[in-house]
Amino acid sequence: MRKKVEKQRILILGGSGFIGNGLYKELLPYFEVHCTYYQQQGAFSENQVFHKFCVEEDSMLLLLNKIQPTVIISALNGDFKSQFEAHQQILNYALINEACLVLYISSSEVFDGKFRHPSYENDVTLSETVAGKFKISIEKLLLENIPKQTAIIRLPMVLGINSPEILHLRQCTRHQAAFEVFPNLVITTTTINKVCQQIHYIINKSLFGIFHLASNDMVHHEDLFKEITSKMGDKMPIFKSVFSSNEDRYNAILPKENKLPDSLQITVSQVIEECSLNEEIISIK
Repeated sequence: MRKKVEKQRILILGGSGFIGNGLYKELLPYFEVHCTYYQQQGAFSENQVFHKFCVEEDSMLLLLNKIQPTVIISALNGDFKSQFEAHQQILNYALINEACLVLYISSSEVFDGKFRHPSYENDVTLSETVAGKFKISIEKLLLENIPKQTAIIRLPMVLGINSPEILHLRQCTRHQAAFEVFPNLVITTTTINKVCQQIHYIINKSLFGIFHLASNDMVHHEDLFKEITSKMGDKMPIFKSVFSSNEDRYNAILPKENKLPDSLQITVSQVIEECSLNEEIISIK
């Protein structure tokens, strides 16, 4: 489903994080993009479109009224109570500005209370964790009040050559250290590059609804990281197997109802290929 929007001014809440910064780099050449950051880093503080924002201390409404975005992408971190209040202010802004599209970056955690089957967009959410229950509360807040202005972006494990998990895997391989894997955990995955392309498409088409931006197929957590490592080279870390149960448990979200075009879909094998590329890793200082 789609909703018509005129000129796009995008605000990425959490633009200094892994997901948010990837989106900033993807969208900047095409839109007027603003971001928030929290940590004291010169690279962000010197950038005119990055706005220092602390969710526990600053007013979301003041920020929104200053920037007047037509698209809000929420990849916020911080205290859950403060985050919820911030999203209430986002809701109030969107109710007044009916052309505004709100994209909430959620995750497979909203289904962490279900473990016998993979989960699809329209499945009832169920979580056993504080983080999962919090994400459900934000999803519900937006979907119940501004359904035609809301895109819920549920993500699986997001990898990439500079993702925290792959950097950690390379470090463990280099130093022959332990890397935890979960042999009985079945997951879906994706890459930061693919997620950014998919969200770019959702914005371009002004789509709304629930999207599972995950691979079309599943893999065991252990197999995923062993295959990535084997493609990286001859060295291997010490894989430490962690068993949460004797049977397979699913932490897998799959796209079904809101599938994007074939060119924007991804498979586990494509994730493995991208993550195992022997490119120089540039660390941000």
